[in-house]
Amino acid sequence: MSLTTSHPVLARGPMVGVFLAFAFAYFFSTLVRAITATLSPTLTLELELQAQDLGLLAGGYFLGFAATQLPLGTWLDRYGPKHVILAFLSVAVLGCAAFAMADSFQGLFAARVLCGVGVSACLMAPLTGYRRWLDAGAQLRANSWMLMTGSLGMLSSTLPVQWLMPVLGWRPLFAGLAGLIALSMVVIYFVVPAWQVVPADASTKAPPTPIAQGSGGYAQVWRNPYFWRMAPMGFFCYGGLLAVQTLWAGPWMTQVAGYTPLQAATGLFGINLAMMLTFWLWGMVTTMLTRRGISANSLIAWGQPSSFVVLLALIAAGPALGDGTAAVLALFCMCSTFVSLAQPAVGMAFPAALAGRALSAYNLVVFGGIFVVQWGIGLAIDLFKGLGWPAVLAFQAAFGIFGMCAFFSYIYFLWAKRDN
Repeated sequence: MSLTTSHPVLARGPMVGVFLAFAFAYFFSTLVRAITATLSPTLTLELELQAQDLGLLAGGYFLGFAATQLPLGTWLDRYGPKHVILAFLSVAVLGCAAFAMADSFQGLFAARVLCGVGVSACLMAPLTGYRRWLDAGAQLRANSWMLMTGSLGMLSSTLPVQWLMPVLGWRPLFAGLAGLIALSMVVIYFVVPAWQVVPADASTKAPPTPIAQGSGGYAQVWRNPYFWRMAPMGFFCYGGLLAVQTLWAGPWMTQVAGYTPLQAATGLFGINLAMMLTFWLWGMVTTMLTRRGISANSLIAWGQPSSFVVLLALIAAGPALGDGTAAVLALFCMCSTFVSLAQPAVGMAFPAALAGRALSAYNLVVFGGIFVVQWGIGLAIDLFKGLGWPAVLAFQAAFGIFGMCAFFSYIYFLWAKRDN
């Protein structure tokens, strides 16, 4: 399929403003996503949570996020990113406010689901816009720098949140997040342009219409072999990366390596700083690599195995890593970023008029994976503990099962290369 688009490329000046407006909202969406890792000791004590409860609470965000992806893609193609993201962010404001007022596990879980629904357009909306406004190399760069902004949000969810907790408490923190997300809506409203959707067949000379012609739902996406080549890795590798980064890195540091909550927050700060720098570097080099004919597929094929090696070392060493545990977790997350190139690659494999649906369908796979891996690791830990295993061995076994799933998804990616 052609990677060209009939839509005009935005000038550099306006595009910078559009990027910053979207990035401002995405920053807060990832902060809300990752904050449970820092709050996990406090929430565990206050609500007497087991590992599976903590995994379910954190996964509630991703459950709400995943539930919206299919209608989200259709709405993005039909109405454009500006109108869609503003509608969704209003739900995020309500979700953060509800979390601040919840007084039970059920209330917190429902609020987390609302938060997930509300911020579910914060990456898909800009990526859909970039598919129309930027060329292929610039799309990869914009994607990487959006993820860099997301890592900055996750970075802010670690030590800054840990420092503010004794001063404010977690409830006022979420009330403040509700206000800041509302501010991001104002910025998007005034900066991001609206659009009209062109016909799905870019070769026609028909005038733009509000609704894409021939938009047969998701049928073209589900039939695409390249989408299914990338899907297992998106589920286990990309979803697993985010499951570890946003939740299980913290408990691993406290329960396997023996970190204090402050040490774990410091470790999470380092992990997210490393991720932010990694995505910044990807943004710097992807355009150059694209011009030299080095595809996302090649980068994933050669780079992703490094994450399996690091994960194996983390599991095998366990408590022996001591103070170096955070560094190894950071290295695992950094090596896993090769799979992040799959997302814009999937978007570019479809015509521009299908970009919203293709990206959202793939995002559904990724966030479904995050939910399953987050909750699944918690279930496995509790299962092995119930069999009488010590906590360290239970964590190692649970992470080992996750690693095997991720490895076999990579093997399928290599085997399925015949299609594209």
